[in-house]
Amino acid sequence: MELKEIKAVYFIGAGGIGMSALARYFMSKGMVVAGYDKTPSDLTRQLEKEGMLIHYEENVDLIPQACKKASSSLIIYTPAVPATHQELVWFRENNFEIQKRAQVLGTITKTQKGLCVAGTHGKTTTSTMCAHIMHQSHVDCNAFLGGISKNYGTNYILSDKSDYVVIEADEYDRSFHWLHPWVTVITATDPDHLDIYGTKEAYLESFRHYTTLIQPGGALIIHENLEMKPQVAEGVTTYTYALDKGDFHAEHISIANGEICFDFISPLGNVKNVKLGHPVPINIENGIAAMAMAQLCGCTEEELRYGMKTYHGVDRRFDFKIKDDRHVFLSDYAHHPKEIYQSAKSIRELYSNRKITVIFQPHLYTRTRDFYKEFAEALSLLDEVVLTEIYPAREEPIEGVTSQLIYDNLKPGVAKRIIKKSDVLNFVGSRDFDVLVVLGAGDLDNNVPEITKILQSK
Repeated sequence: MELKEIKAVYFIGAGGIGMSALARYFMSKGMVVAGYDKTPSDLTRQLEKEGMLIHYEENVDLIPQACKKASSSLIIYTPAVPATHQELVWFRENNFEIQKRAQVLGTITKTQKGLCVAGTHGKTTTSTMCAHIMHQSHVDCNAFLGGISKNYGTNYILSDKSDYVVIEADEYDRSFHWLHPWVTVITATDPDHLDIYGTKEAYLESFRHYTTLIQPGGALIIHENLEMKPQVAEGVTTYTYALDKGDFHAEHISIANGEICFDFISPLGNVKNVKLGHPVPINIENGIAAMAMAQLCGCTEEELRYGMKTYHGVDRRFDFKIKDDRHVFLSDYAHHPKEIYQSAKSIRELYSNRKITVIFQPHLYTRTRDFYKEFAEALSLLDEVVLTEIYPAREEPIEGVTSQLIYDNLKPGVAKRIIKKSDVLNFVGSRDFDVLVVLGAGDLDNNVPEITKILQSK
């Protein structure tokens, strides 16, 4: 179904953060938007105030008539809804167009200009950065992001005037194969999610296939020297980028007094004296990709400079909680060895003369099994490494796979220990720290507010 054919959109499971973003998007396009959710919440009540029709009883009779026309209604459901749900069954029996969230984003990119950011790491920051640059420019954009933007306090941006939509293109379960990008950035293709893909070759092939989906007339902005070789359609322009080489890159980089400044070198016109509003070294390279994408869409030199200067970052992405002469404390979502290496390298550059302690919660047994040596090498950039037990997420334990594998491979000279996650707060309370970092994609981040209070009280 094309976007222009849709007159009404119905959500089964309307109250999720990702689903609500789509609901608001379709409401901004003037469509009838309705849905079901199990229980009322602050979010569903707010959606109702904004014009969405929501009911909380599993009942086909409560579905608005406008959403009962199969030729013009799109049904969106969350996988959390059981296949036996009465309304979902009714829509299936009556041959409605039924899609998951990833498919819907693909539908949107068929008729609007999708600006998609893919890659093993860096995609949340790069897409959020690009969305901020675009939104504060004369071009504007819609955006569906993978993290909470600190500029907007949400993971979506809506515009009633722009045909551009920024999307974080997730490779997990090959979700990004639903997309039809107008412009896409690929930040990295370091193998990950091998529980899904099985082999490194299958992972790289998935990204190669993704490059075939770019629309003719569009563009690929790909990081220099990736092992994956793209295969774009005729009429797609390919650009390269990196920190210090490629079509887009940085020159005259200055890192001093907590500020980062550089010149953006571009085939479309250089931008001098770019200042990072979120001054972290890794954000230079993320910023190059974000500015390249925004510049291709018509953002001016001044808009690029202003967008970068006023960008405030993303929750859990190099997220500073305390930053003073006595303590530095930050939380970071990094959970792949290459991400941790970049995070550790950036922290070391910023605080070269201070003792840095990291508390790391490994994420997934399979990822730990596949990359424990690489994890140990990356973490060894820091002075002290504290490991907790592995966060299982969707997995069952694997015999012999524990945090001890990482511990045993840390380099000599690195202070190290393993503690239970339940003992983290007591550990923090019993010690003094110079620079403390909490790393990982699991639930250790739930302790960050309490850790902040403990450090502030010292």
